[in-house]
Amino acid sequence: MASSSKMLTVAVLAVLFIGAMCAAPVEFTVEKGSDEKNLTLSIKYNKEGDSMAEVELKEHGSNEWLALKKDGNSVWEIKSDKPLKGPFNFRFVSKKGMRNVFDDVVPADFKVGTTY
Repeated sequence: MASSSKMLTVAVLAVLFIGAMCAAPVEFTVEKGSDEKNLTLSIKYNKEGDSMAEVELKEHGSNEWLALKKDGNSVWEIKSDKPLKGPFNFRFVSKKGMRNVFDDVVPADFKVGTTY
């Protein structure tokens, strides 16, 4: 029975590794209008025939994921009543079901026009 568990573990790890290798590159560009309480991003997801369906942000030190609103083709934004705390983690789901998490992508001292 122990060898079956080991084989299952190896199989799961292999699938995760292959999935990560096949993941499409993602670029996050901070857009005009971003400040300490608002973050507007152009998110470029380079997977032919697929696009972002949902994007969420997690602030530094938080366990809560906050949904970004889509505003235009590939522009996503979040508005807050209080200053946002970076660096920011992002997770997304594509229209075809691809899921991914990116840790510490956009730093706390982000600059408008910078791509991460």
